[in-house]
Amino acid sequence: MDTPLFDGKLVHSSRIIYTPSSFARTNLLHLQEIGSLQARQPHDSTRKDLASYLFFVVERGSGLLEYGGVRRHLQKGDCVFLDCKKPYLHRTDPDLWQLRWVHFYGPNMGAIYKKYQERGGQAAFHAQHPEQFSTLLQRLYELANSDEYVRDMQIYGGLVELLTLLMRESWHPGTVRIASGKKQNLQEIKDYLDTHYREKITLDDLAERFYINKFYLTRVFKEQFGLPVTSYLVQLRITRAKRLLRFTDRTIESIAQDCGLNDANYFSRLFKKIEGTTPGEYRRQW
Repeated sequence: MDTPLFDGKLVHSSRIIYTPSSFARTNLLHLQEIGSLQARQPHDSTRKDLASYLFFVVERGSGLLEYGGVRRHLQKGDCVFLDCKKPYLHRTDPDLWQLRWVHFYGPNMGAIYKKYQERGGQAAFHAQHPEQFSTLLQRLYELANSDEYVRDMQIYGGLVELLTLLMRESWHPGTVRIASGKKQNLQEIKDYLDTHYREKITLDDLAERFYINKFYLTRVFKEQFGLPVTSYLVQLRITRAKRLLRFTDRTIESIAQDCGLNDANYFSRLFKKIEGTTPGEYRRQW
């Protein structure tokens, strides 16, 4: 496939407009368009109502982004991650910028972008390691321009890697504002759960131990760690139970007690709700 180059009055660009297979379009994160550009003179780019998500990194120069009613100045090392159903505008400054970008989509992208926002992700941010994004986009570009017969799967892997980097950048637990008065260290509470999850623990117990309102604890814990306290505790216990089911011959009742759940019937119902199978069936399968 030839590398598509475009030389115009406004930009010099290299882009690939990609057509995924029907399987990829239906089941995978898939590429729509990818490329890079060097602006030749100041200009605006506007879009709206696209079934697409846009990521780009500023490699040189500076510019402006308008999105969601907010105007942001962008410079080298800044990244942008947008839901293109919403209108946006970006404009290069007289200090003409160089960008590397990708448009992509997938059947679960709405939920993924929502999770990105819940974790503190912004439409624009300054990356800790912008070169990681540039390198990954270059690799995706080369894949899209290749004749690899499994390239849709390879592109899918690259897009998952991109979203993983974005999720890592979005997680800012230290920015959550703690109410005045008794400041609580929620990392300390998480560490306590990681150590004591095999014991019986309730929200009331935690509230009393750490001098915190249990409803406030649930809300802020989710903001910082992505799950409510009770869901995080269940996750720890189910993971422990799966290890014991696979690598020991202990009874279901014994495993339930080891995971802080004295009621074996409740443990079995909870396990099936999370894993889609009973503890006994899980043991036989593995």
